[in-house]
Amino acid sequence: MIAIDFEALRLIGLTPTIINQLYTLPGLQDDTLLVRIIEVHRDWLTVHDGHAPSSARALPRLLQSMQEQDSSLAVGDWVLAERHANSECWLTARLPPFSEIARRANDGRRKLLASNIDTALLVMGLDHDFNLRRMERYVALVQAAGVAAVAVLTKADIGVDVEQRITQLQLRLPSEIPALALNALNVDSVAALAPWLNTGQTLVLLGSSGAGKSTLTNTLAEAGQQTSGVRKGDGRGRHTTTVRSLHRCAGGACIIDTPGLRTWRPDADEQALAATFDDIEALACACQFRDCRHETEPGCAVRGVINADRLLNYHKLLRETRRSQQTPLERIAVRSKWKVLVKAVAARNREKHN
Repeated sequence: MIAIDFEALRLIGLTPTIINQLYTLPGLQDDTLLVRIIEVHRDWLTVHDGHAPSSARALPRLLQSMQEQDSSLAVGDWVLAERHANSECWLTARLPPFSEIARRANDGRRKLLASNIDTALLVMGLDHDFNLRRMERYVALVQAAGVAAVAVLTKADIGVDVEQRITQLQLRLPSEIPALALNALNVDSVAALAPWLNTGQTLVLLGSSGAGKSTLTNTLAEAGQQTSGVRKGDGRGRHTTTVRSLHRCAGGACIIDTPGLRTWRPDADEQALAATFDDIEALACACQFRDCRHETEPGCAVRGVINADRLLNYHKLLRETRRSQQTPLERIAVRSKWKVLVKAVAARNREKHN
């Protein structure tokens, strides 16, 4: 029977639920170790056994199995490990995660960001970083994964129109998502996050570069993450954090810092997206037409009630979601259809000028 130091592992997020998943795996050996991935690099990983971190590699059969499932190892994963000669640590199996946060790349491929997450802190600065559309995109990403979200507005000490922006954000977000404004450098200010920092809880920080994710990580976990200032011209960050990494907080929670996301799409279906824009979906029931797109149709109950920018963002995310769910053959068919239409318009224009 595999031995588990629950008290030590609890400090890096172990819960009874994860232990129950452990004993569903076949072929457990007495010398098998339960560890958590805290960093993922190109050819190796860093894992933690509750006492100290160590380097590890995944067995080829594990990588192949995950590739067949269109998945990959991620920070936050719980894995089984074996120590071989020369203290080499090899990962042999991955425990099924209770949550996964993923995004879609521009080519439609699924990219796993973090696993076994209880709460996502959606970080946005109250300076030039403030962007309501981007926050709605983060909410869609997190809710699609079934993870609780908290909107964290940083730089409250130097922000512009702080109270007005907090009100704007609260009007755009689902009512169940808290919105907090704080100074990530101030310990007393970040104490507002205490309800989500209990022992055994795992949080992930999502936000653009320069929003203050690494600064917040350093304040909560004394992680020593490198930070940089933003560019003077547009206030954009410099991508100081390059890898996702898990850190332990003093209160017993774990926090995963992530690099700023550049271009991406939520890994969500239309149903998950509807949950993010539940106010639009509720009003849509009163539209005159069942397939109303809330654009120019008569009898639309949504247009004119919902903020125009929010509605525009909803349409954009909906198009991206539908595109990400298309098969390669369906994408080819859509491109072919547009090529035919473009050629037809060009031919018609030539006829008019002749």
